[in-house]
Amino acid sequence: MHDHFTDIANALVLILALGVAAQWVAWRLRMPAIVLFCVAGVVFGPVLGMVTPSETLGDIFRPVVSLCVAVILFEGGLSLHWHELRTAAAGVKRLVSVGAIFSFGLGALAAHGIGGLNWPTALVFAAITIVTGPTVIIPMLRQAKLNKRTAAYLKWEGIINDPIGALAAVLLFQYFVFAGQGEGSVLGGLGLALAAAVFVGGGAAWVLIRAFHTGGVPEFLKAPVMLAAVLVVFVISNRFQHEAGLLAVTVMGLVLGNSDLPSMDELRRFKEYVVLILVSSVFVMLTADLDPALIGRLDWQMVALIAAVMFVVRPLAIGLATIGTDLGWQDRVLLGWIAPRGIVAAAVAGVFGPEMLAAGYPDAELLAPLVFALVIATVIAHGFTIRPLARKFGLQVPANTVMMVGASPWTSDLARMLHKELELAVLLVDSSWHRLREARLAGVPVLYGEVLSEGVQRSLELSGISCVLAATSNDAYNALACRHFAADLGHERVFQLALYGSDEQDDRDTKRTVARPLTGIPAFDEDAHYEDLWRKQVQGWTFSKTRITETYSWESYLADISGKALLIGVLRGRQLLLHAPKAPVRPKPGDTVISYVPPEDTRAAQKRSSPKLEAVDA
Repeated sequence: MHDHFTDIANALVLILALGVAAQWVAWRLRMPAIVLFCVAGVVFGPVLGMVTPSETLGDIFRPVVSLCVAVILFEGGLSLHWHELRTAAAGVKRLVSVGAIFSFGLGALAAHGIGGLNWPTALVFAAITIVTGPTVIIPMLRQAKLNKRTAAYLKWEGIINDPIGALAAVLLFQYFVFAGQGEGSVLGGLGLALAAAVFVGGGAAWVLIRAFHTGGVPEFLKAPVMLAAVLVVFVISNRFQHEAGLLAVTVMGLVLGNSDLPSMDELRRFKEYVVLILVSSVFVMLTADLDPALIGRLDWQMVALIAAVMFVVRPLAIGLATIGTDLGWQDRVLLGWIAPRGIVAAAVAGVFGPEMLAAGYPDAELLAPLVFALVIATVIAHGFTIRPLARKFGLQVPANTVMMVGASPWTSDLARMLHKELELAVLLVDSSWHRLREARLAGVPVLYGEVLSEGVQRSLELSGISCVLAATSNDAYNALACRHFAADLGHERVFQLALYGSDEQDDRDTKRTVARPLTGIPAFDEDAHYEDLWRKQVQGWTFSKTRITETYSWESYLADISGKALLIGVLRGRQLLLHAPKAPVRPKPGDTVISYVPPEDTRAAQKRSSPKLEAVDA
């Protein structure tokens, strides 16, 4: 008994470590994380035999996977917003209705005609392949940096179709296994599943919203209560109809995600952390549990079927479903190719294959290896191609925009120089139309509105922002803006002007200064305060740009300027790296140094007639 528990603990720790390690390696190498999950699972499972989840965990293996999938789908529902649906409504409706029907029909024809499967197995296989898993799509979207509209198509389709495809497979499975029940039982099962989703999932969301709004749940318990509620809803819904829990938790997440809960950002972040671990672990578990003997049974017919699903069924279904919509050909081609299958498809096939085989359908033993092969093929093919295709079709948002919060003469001048002289993407945001006037007249892209408002948040393409500089006169507001954007961009990419009193040890000053953990990275210099920069602007300070070369080094540049100059940042390629005292940037040959210099430095640069400087000063 003790050895068995030790084996389970060791297996779980190894799976968790492999999943997190794969995430980190994928981040470092800029590879699709899903691909590395599959590689890790196959290597440590079938190849090395170090972990076999179904044998080690025994009867609890499938329930554990099911509960993990429920939490993952709930988090996917949380990420669906009605305003995204409005921007891509026609396309999304076609994808999750007509598109799913075409995918099912064409997939069944391909499975029967090309794969040689009998009709019951072919229909269940086609229902399973409707699913385009959010467990794969969302990490791909994070990596590909698609524009909001195109990303909304893939995200909504994946999250909506995931439970629908699984439910369709369940109903068909039940119909063929219990064929004597007739068609009425299938329609009744569908109605029961929809009722459970609306009343159990939606009702639970309504209860949580009321409890959170009225203070019925303290802040420190909100995330645990939400997680427990998801699992309860999943189990209760499944009592009404098998696999209805997937649809119920998706509806629950959709309702909660579109509510106005004041603590929703913290709750969503907690769920993202949990789901990140679950996605990593479940994918490693499922691929580690593959049976090499079953994979070896896939012959040329099965390979042809997988190729047909990827290269014929999906493109044709999307092409037919989107006729008459406002989707451009680039969107249609990308949607017709990108359709990775994920955890739900693999889990459903792993459960139904053996049960259909036992019910007298001999072809059903190929169901699990076929779906697993499709999952691996689509994950690898689509994971490596989504980014270059998005770039080629112009659907990608380049992550090189510098966003400045707070318009002033100083930020307007900096934005003008970056945009006009260095041709860098810039966005200046302010809630005062008057303060934006100087930048607007200079041709700088501006956004009029409160940067923390819901309307502005919807219009921002966060995937295209490389860094944020909060430069208003209010230190606390700057810190609030940085804290907000750090959740999506990372703390290392949010900056704010130096805090007043932050370098003082007097207790009275520390009580008036925003606590350091709550702020962004102090930019430029410890004395680069709002009023100081404004004063320098009035005194005639200007922005200068100088290119560092092999013959004109960073040390040479420092020797040519006075000690007063303020280093703003370094332009490396098309990325602006802002300078900070605690995160200094050392320029390299080929970089362009951007500095804020006093009038004497400007005059000295104009007087220098050395060919060396004329060649390198812009």
